[in-house]
Amino acid sequence: MDRSAEFRRWKAQCLSKADLSRKGSVDEDVVELVQLLNGREQFFTTSSCSGRIILLDGGINGSEVQKQNCCWLLVTHKLCVKDDVIVALKKANGDAILKFEPLVLHVQCRQLQDAQILHSVAIDSGFRNSGITVGKRGKTMLAVRSTHGLEVPLTHKGKLMVTEEYINFLIKIANHKMEENKKRIERFYNCLQHALEKETISMTSYPKEKIKEKKNSSYTHKKKRNPEKACGKYITDENNKELENDDRDDPGISVTLFPEDY
Repeated sequence: MDRSAEFRRWKAQCLSKADLSRKGSVDEDVVELVQLLNGREQFFTTSSCSGRIILLDGGINGSEVQKQNCCWLLVTHKLCVKDDVIVALKKANGDAILKFEPLVLHVQCRQLQDAQILHSVAIDSGFRNSGITVGKRGKTMLAVRSTHGLEVPLTHKGKLMVTEEYINFLIKIANHKMEENKKRIERFYNCLQHALEKETISMTSYPKEKIKEKKNSSYTHKKKRNPEKACGKYITDENNKELENDDRDDPGISVTLFPEDY
C-alpha cells in the first residue's frame, strides 16, 4: 500500500472512532480549527484540548500530581469564578493544585512538508513549544503546544495553605492566561487559513518539477520568521510584542523516531 492510501486509511479509522476523552466531545473554542484541519486531505486531528483551568486533589502520597490517580475537583474551559474554586477546595483531602493548561492539539500529517507548514503557523501564532515527531512507520505527527501554563499548590493534607485573597489573585492570572490562549487559537485559525490558501495557489501555479523539488527539500535548520509576513494581517505589532514577552524561547523543530511498533 502506498503512503497516500495508508494515510487515508489511518484518517478514516481515527475519525470513525468514538471520542474517549473525559468530556466526550471537541471543545467549543477549537471546533472550527479541528473541522478546518479534518476537512483537508493532508491532515487529521488525533486529540485536542482548547485549554482549561483545573483543580486537582492529588492525595497525600507524594508531591507530584498524576492526573490518572487524582480527584478532579473542578474543571472549566471558560473563565473561572472564585466562589467555584472555594467550594471545590472544601472537598480536598490531600494536596490540591490549581492549574491552567493551554491548548494542546495533535495532528497527523500526510508528509513532512505538510507538518512543516502547520508547525510554522503554530510558532508564528504563539504556540512556541510545538514540534514534529516522525515515526519509523511513516507517521508524521505535529503537537501544537504553548508554554504559558500555571501550576500552584493550594492545600496540604486537606488544609488550605493560602488566603482567599491569594486564591482570587491566582484566578485573575489563570483567567488572563485563558483569554490570551483564546486569542492565540483565533490567530492560529486565521493564519492557518491564510497559509493553506497560499499553499493551494502555489500548488496550482508552480510547474510539477518545482513542486517535486519543494517536497523533497529538507527542514533541518531553524529559521527566523517574520510573524506578520507569515500570517498576513492577522498578526499586529501589539500581538507580536505579547508573544515575545510570554514566550522568549523558540525551540524550533524537534524530530524523534518512535519504536518500531508505533
